[in-house]
Amino acid sequence: MERELQAARNRVGGEWVDPSRDGQSVENPATAEAIGRVGFSDEADVDDAVTAAVEAFESWRETPVEDRVQPLFRLKSLLEDEQDELAELLVREHGKTLAEARGEIRRGIENVEVACGVPTTMQAGHLANAAPGIDETAVREPLGVFAAVTPFNFPAMIPLWFLPYAVATGNAFVLKPSERDPYTPTRIVELAAEAGFPDGVVNLVHGDATAVDALCEHPDVEGVSFVGSTPVAKHVYETAAANGKRVQAQGGAKNHVVVSATADLETAVEGTLGSAFANSGQRCLANPVAVVVDSVYDEFAARLADRARSMVVGDGLDEATEMGPLTTAAHRDRVADYVETGVEDGAELLVDGREAETPATGHYLGPTVFGDVPTDSALVGEEIFGPILALVRVPDFETAIATVNESRYGNAASLFTTSGAEAKRFRHEADPGNLGVNVGTAAPMAFFHFGGAKESFFGDLHAQGDDAIRFYTDETVYIERWPDR
Repeated sequence: MERELQAARNRVGGEWVDPSRDGQSVENPATAEAIGRVGFSDEADVDDAVTAAVEAFESWRETPVEDRVQPLFRLKSLLEDEQDELAELLVREHGKTLAEARGEIRRGIENVEVACGVPTTMQAGHLANAAPGIDETAVREPLGVFAAVTPFNFPAMIPLWFLPYAVATGNAFVLKPSERDPYTPTRIVELAAEAGFPDGVVNLVHGDATAVDALCEHPDVEGVSFVGSTPVAKHVYETAAANGKRVQAQGGAKNHVVVSATADLETAVEGTLGSAFANSGQRCLANPVAVVVDSVYDEFAARLADRARSMVVGDGLDEATEMGPLTTAAHRDRVADYVETGVEDGAELLVDGREAETPATGHYLGPTVFGDVPTDSALVGEEIFGPILALVRVPDFETAIATVNESRYGNAASLFTTSGAEAKRFRHEADPGNLGVNVGTAAPMAFFHFGGAKESFFGDLHAQGDDAIRFYTDETVYIERWPDR
């Protein structure tokens, strides 16, 4: 039996307080054992956090930008010093492998590094003699209090998509993480306090939909960032926008790998396998559909199925594990139901994850591969968010791109090819907002924005990069004329 953690608490104005409502237990998905508990915040709890943030903003916005980024430098160092401990905590409450957890934390740290450059990236523009005798200058200003609602699948990285940029640009911040794995984001907020952010600049509220709606509707919240499913992303976007807020809402996805006739198949198999089954398929950048040109389809399918069958499924704390459990029993059962759906849709079940060798307890489903999947199957059209990979056979490269573009989602796609001409066509003709060539997962670095299109994103400005700076600031234009007399 694992040591139980103390109940997760809110952080409001520099104090740790208990949420007002009873919540739920937190499980280790690898063992199905309870490891802790999280309470849920009500509207009054959210109001307390926002009020504390409003009070902190008044002095924080006046703090010189060079001073505002100093706690971020310290936070970067603290995150690096505690990376192994954070990774183990993340694995315990989420289930991903240690390697995946370490990689996630590293990605989060990259955003802290980029936000440390705000003294440069927050600069706007100046034009002398914009008109006769007139100079014009644009200045970026912080707006107030921003909130972020973050998902269970990346409890370390995604809060760090938002927190560093919001506070570096001079705003105060309220984080509402997923109730499924609240301990990793709580520890990040603890480290932010240790790094020296003034009380009230970084706040934390735990909870469910009640807390989310309270943040979206609160009159003192200037903007909301969200990552999660498309239905909830639409709700957050519509609710927050109706209340006059800026919104960036990252929704669901159904991404594609394209394997062309010219692809290096070894590279394509490993890239597709890693993309589809890393994090047990619980990623908005996973590619659970592989669109394969007919001339290489049979060889690609055989190689990939053999590799999928050999994957080690188990507790993520075991270094030998290649794929961990799904986060809850209910989610595992929902994903497993899609195996029967695929069979009913006429697809060929090449690898049945229900038969994989797994530990006796925990929420496991092994890698599952379907071949010759019809394009109208739910395996191709619906976001499953689990380790199910659908192989679609197409006659040529043109049909492959058309298949990608038929999706109502537009988060990401990858192409495996050795043809520069195909890569150029893919770059210009594929719809998704993140495109990769000969990489399994099209994950942008922190200094580029995280793209998304169609029903995968609602808003104008994305997370990370220059978009983050623009989202958290507004530009004031100063127009000056000084007569000679």
